[in-house]
Amino acid sequence: MKEEKKKQNNGVVASVKSFFDPDESKIDITTGKGFIQDLFVRMRDVDISGMGAQLAYFFLLSFFPLLIFIVTLLPYLDLDVDYVFDFLQTVVPSEVFLLTQGTLTEILTTHSGGGLLSVGVLGTIWSASRGVNALIKTLNGAYETEPKSGLINRSLSLVFTIALVVIIIIALVIPILGEHFAYSLFNYLGVEETFKDFWQLVRWIIPPVLIFLVLNLIYWIIPNTDPRLRIISVLPGALFSSIAWVTLIYGFSYYVNNFGNYASTYGSIAGVIILMLWLYFTGMILIFGGLLNATMHKRSLVKKGYKE
Repeated sequence: MKEEKKKQNNGVVASVKSFFDPDESKIDITTGKGFIQDLFVRMRDVDISGMGAQLAYFFLLSFFPLLIFIVTLLPYLDLDVDYVFDFLQTVVPSEVFLLTQGTLTEILTTHSGGGLLSVGVLGTIWSASRGVNALIKTLNGAYETEPKSGLINRSLSLVFTIALVVIIIIALVIPILGEHFAYSLFNYLGVEETFKDFWQLVRWIIPPVLIFLVLNLIYWIIPNTDPRLRIISVLPGALFSSIAWVTLIYGFSYYVNNFGNYASTYGSIAGVIILMLWLYFTGMILIFGGLLNATMHKRSLVKKGYKE
């Protein structure tokens, strides 16, 4: 009896192992099981955990230069620094917000704005472009292709880094400028009493839409595939990553603020630990979206008769 049970347990373990660590030559990607197996193989091959940590490191290097650049730019956009702090307080855990607020307040009160603006631009572009460059290599690895030549690769890194900065600025500016425009329109139409509810909905919709557009462009342009990807083919990965990222932003903040007790465990460095975890999960989400698209792309090619 014991021998039979032992054999059954060994059979279950072997079955689970063969599912998550299959023989790649025997994977039929046209089936649901084969699709999931291929996705797991890609996650293993690109080392999603290790690459997520690498992206988190470069994101951390660019996080404060980016904030310094944006906050220093605010007077030119006729925006209040407190507005940025209010925005951050709604999307990041309280420990990260306190760390960010304290660091930015100290820097902005002890240095000149013009110098900070130039340092912020250089620091953001350098460190963030390194992160984007790592993402480019990872996404091409997911599709089992080589990135474009070094110069083109570096140019893409810079372009997407600048696009990211512009998107963040737009996300900050639109709610301010758009609110005045929308209120005037609602007032003109005589339905200003419904404006508040409408604008609260719009403020929730704008960030996910902007995130989705940027991710869609990243997943479409970066992979150096043959045949080239169609923009519609990367929609699933972009949609997944956008939903997962927004869920992470609000869900992780809610968890840390209400259930996590990192401050008592890590003390004064709790903010740094939480920020690193937040960026780490972000990196893995970005990579997983690309892996999902790569698996779907391979499945599409196999169904069309292309050789694997």
